[in-house]
Amino acid sequence: MKKMGLGRGLDALLPESNDLDNMVSMIAVTEIDRNPEQPRRDFDEAALQTLADSIRTAGVLQPLLVVEENGRYRIVAGERRFRAARIAGLESVPCIVRDFSPQEQMEAALIENLQREDLNPIEEAAAVKQFMEECHYTQEQAAKRLGKSRPAVANLLRLLNLPKTVQDDVIAGRLSAGHARVLAGIEEERRQIALAQAVILEGLSVRQLEKMAAEPTVLPRKKPEPRPLPLELQDMENRLRETFGLRTQLKGSRKRGKIILQYYSEDELDRLYQCLERLE
Repeated sequence: MKKMGLGRGLDALLPESNDLDNMVSMIAVTEIDRNPEQPRRDFDEAALQTLADSIRTAGVLQPLLVVEENGRYRIVAGERRFRAARIAGLESVPCIVRDFSPQEQMEAALIENLQREDLNPIEEAAAVKQFMEECHYTQEQAAKRLGKSRPAVANLLRLLNLPKTVQDDVIAGRLSAGHARVLAGIEEERRQIALAQAVILEGLSVRQLEKMAAEPTVLPRKKPEPRPLPLELQDMENRLRETFGLRTQLKGSRKRGKIILQYYSEDELDRLYQCLERLE
């Protein structure tokens, strides 16, 4: 069988003919099996009910794509329409029967999942990743099969590296796909989260976010490491600690510095006072 390109989506899986009506068969729903390898696991019940209502009125407008196996038919593409048709009470549905290899069946199911209009950018990225993993494709190969550029696929997959909180904001619609792509180009996770919050709180556009992301990050200046005390001053610090029984810190040099005595209770203050009295 001739190798088919999927860059045009599911249309590429249909027969190359201007007369598809002659290739459509009405098949009883009882003779059709779902695809056990269907990558889409969740079907929105409310959306299925809406589609079922439409099917009751206008019927199934787009045929299912199926393969014949042992006298039965297995869905390659169109499981959502099949489920809605059953809800609508249809006894048969229009189908196009094709001969697909297992690899082509998997690709068709994955591509149909990718073509859902309700996919958010994170779901789309996850679907592309699954497409690559299931079909063992590189980014270049996946891009060609999906009719996308390789950079477009690469940028989409980068969204899956965003922190979970940022991904949740994209899924919820608080951040757009454009915002997500800008944030994915930032290396520091804390900055990604901070800028995402700024977008949400201030209603920043993608262009404004790009400008903020391009600004250099100002890192806090590190405090210089304190120089170690000379040995004789270290000895003096220890003797003061032992004498007063308090936390003692000596800073400086032989020429200039300070001694800090810290007390944390009234008893420690009294003990310091008694030591000072003995020095008089």
